[in-house]
Amino acid sequence: MEFAGLRETIEQIEVVDSHAHNIRSLRDIAELYGTESSLDAVEYSKCFKAAGISAILIDDGLKLDKKHDIRRHKNFVPFVGRILRIELLAEEILDGEMPDGSNWTLGAFTETFLKSLSSYPSEMIVGLKSIAAYRSGLEINPYVTKEDAEIGLSEVLQSGKPVCITNKSFIDYIFTRSLEVALQFDLPMQIHTGFGDKDLDLRLSNPLNLRTLLEDKRFSGCRIVLLHASYPFSQEASYLASVYAQVKILLPFAMLCSYPCSCLFFQVYLDFGLAIPKLSVHGIISSVKELLELAPSKKVMFSTDAYATPETYYIGAKRAREVFFSVLRDACIEHDLSISEAIEASNDIFAQNAIQLYKINIGRELFYSKASESPSYMIGTNVLEHGVSLVRIVWVDTFGQHRCRVVPKKRFDDVVKKNGVGLTFACMAMSSSIDGPADETNLTATGEIRLMPDLLTMRKIPWKKQEEMVLADMHLRPGEPWEYCPREALRRVSKVLKDEFNLEMEECWVPIDSKPYCSSSGFDAVSTLFQEIIAAFNSLNVVVEQLHAEAGKGQFEIALAHTACTYAADSLIFAREAVRAVANKQGLLATSVPKYALDDIGSGSHVHVSLWQNGRNVFTASNTSSQYGMSKVGEEFMAGVLAHLPSILAFTAPLPNSYDRIQPNTWSGAYQCWGNENGEAPVRTACPPAVPNGFVSNFEIKPFDGCANPHLGLAAIVAAGIDGLRNHLPLPEPINENPATLNQKLLRLPTSLSESIEALENNNVLREMIGEKLFTAIKGVRKAEIQYYSKNKDAYKQLIHRYKDADDI
Repeated sequence: MEFAGLRETIEQIEVVDSHAHNIRSLRDIAELYGTESSLDAVEYSKCFKAAGISAILIDDGLKLDKKHDIRRHKNFVPFVGRILRIELLAEEILDGEMPDGSNWTLGAFTETFLKSLSSYPSEMIVGLKSIAAYRSGLEINPYVTKEDAEIGLSEVLQSGKPVCITNKSFIDYIFTRSLEVALQFDLPMQIHTGFGDKDLDLRLSNPLNLRTLLEDKRFSGCRIVLLHASYPFSQEASYLASVYAQVKILLPFAMLCSYPCSCLFFQVYLDFGLAIPKLSVHGIISSVKELLELAPSKKVMFSTDAYATPETYYIGAKRAREVFFSVLRDACIEHDLSISEAIEASNDIFAQNAIQLYKINIGRELFYSKASESPSYMIGTNVLEHGVSLVRIVWVDTFGQHRCRVVPKKRFDDVVKKNGVGLTFACMAMSSSIDGPADETNLTATGEIRLMPDLLTMRKIPWKKQEEMVLADMHLRPGEPWEYCPREALRRVSKVLKDEFNLEMEECWVPIDSKPYCSSSGFDAVSTLFQEIIAAFNSLNVVVEQLHAEAGKGQFEIALAHTACTYAADSLIFAREAVRAVANKQGLLATSVPKYALDDIGSGSHVHVSLWQNGRNVFTASNTSSQYGMSKVGEEFMAGVLAHLPSILAFTAPLPNSYDRIQPNTWSGAYQCWGNENGEAPVRTACPPAVPNGFVSNFEIKPFDGCANPHLGLAAIVAAGIDGLRNHLPLPEPINENPATLNQKLLRLPTSLSESIEALENNNVLREMIGEKLFTAIKGVRKAEIQYYSKNKDAYKQLIHRYKDADDI
């Protein structure tokens, strides 16, 4: 066989070094060789060019004397990315002092840690890294409780400064919270696995210890990179990469196969650094072959694990090329691969896999450019900084209108990230009819808040390539939440649910042509549009489970995946923005008005609710003794929602037009009842195909429409559920027939916004949980809606232009 083409490919690939460390200052080296201390004078600067390295990703957490700042490495290669070590960040925070001089608490640490982790847009971050293997081992408990983490933090602080975090519960807590950030920013998480320095317990660094973490569905979108070929556990790492779709291997070297990946959970990738050049040639070849026995070549990446001197980069790259040629040549000789497949694998492992995983945007023409010509990249997106000119700061007001302030990117980075932008108090007192404060809200044009960007929600706008958007919290001043903030209201009631009952609510949204329900021809007519919408969703980390044509004219349903309630509300806002923008681009108008044509079917934004504890759905019954297939906790929570449903409608059905939709025999739920898989009940328990017969996994709330503020709507639902749990409210018998046939026995839900406001005014539970000030503002805005639309009967026809940012087309 002729291997000249394979050898030439491997030797000429401009490689991406996916894991390395800083080099030391060249001053001492220059003195040793009697040269000037400039980069050009020191011959070692040629090492990077000789190594053929086009990009390096640096973990700068390794302690070295006189090491170069990470930016200095741009003198050697066109692209330099930073890998942020999470344990080091936590230690740096705890080595500092609280602003008020008090002792660190878990809450204060968490807030500082998450803000720090998400505030590095100028630091070229392309991924995170954990060295838990060195501290407490890889058997990460993703369900560690706050109580155990608090105890762990106390033990860490008692050991004095400088802080070195070794407590397992606290490390597991840091790791889990960091994964949440990685998921939000779509950042890979590198994990040290396998052998290392003598302070590492090799037994605890086996990547198989990560199984519990890898099967946690909360982090199903995370991408894990196993560093150092996991040597001597290379076969175990290869197995993980083959069965977990999100796991990759960073080789100091790795192996390839053509088997497809079938896992539904974490993506696991492999890195083969460190095995090169510390092992013998035979050891390196053996390790690489073990990695490639099971792991797909699309999930293996090259790295040098170089540090201190440029020669380590050169030797690592040189040895890797030699060994990899030997391994691939043997695979071709044994007919495991064709020459073309081996060449493709070479390109993938040495460059393309890392470019795609870390979103590195680099062209061949940039190779070996000077630092001044090298682009700098942004956290999460890694786009050129000068490619983004504007940032939209988005909030949703009391009646569900999406609004934004727009600032130049430079001002956002320099000022707004820290100080926010000003906004009038009246912003939460406006109605759908007028952009001014409504009466009885206790809010006027006097006073100003700060819109504080939540950097965890920063997204590049797929349909506006030079813009980003970020969701905002409302603060009186930076660090002091405003009582009227919808996102803060949802956080507040969610915290009560977690603190009192150790429960978390998760939900998915099902926002509801003259073609019939689920018509294939109806979908054909708009399939191109939805392809663009789904692509935008993917860019915004919004996960779609299914979509189809609905029964109304030009009506389609999009079902979003379930996630924690605060994330679900944020995702719905992003989804509305995407649908509106893509439809507008195609010359169409997308609207969420509940009943824009009174003679047609209405549009809703149904929400599916489940309760989770330590990663397990506890809404579902634990055994067959349950009468309704629900746990006691699930029954009481749902009973609370059902009992407060007339008042909840003031949050979830915020316009007079909303009640034109909530009518009998329209699939919207007009009577105060619940049923098992009953499409006419406002509260419906659901039994998806994967759920065993007789059990239910979640419940659906139908009287929730696309004009509602999702954070406020969910806050009301959580508050009602908490009341059910606190008072152990009983669940009435289910209604498993059309409620309209039992109208003499069942209570009718409010038939107007006036009726729901009347119910709300007498509801002290929601008043207390939501907060008196926000509660009053919501009532005032709703009364303004009632007054305006009662005097202007046809004004609802203009709502299609006001609410043109949601999910129905």
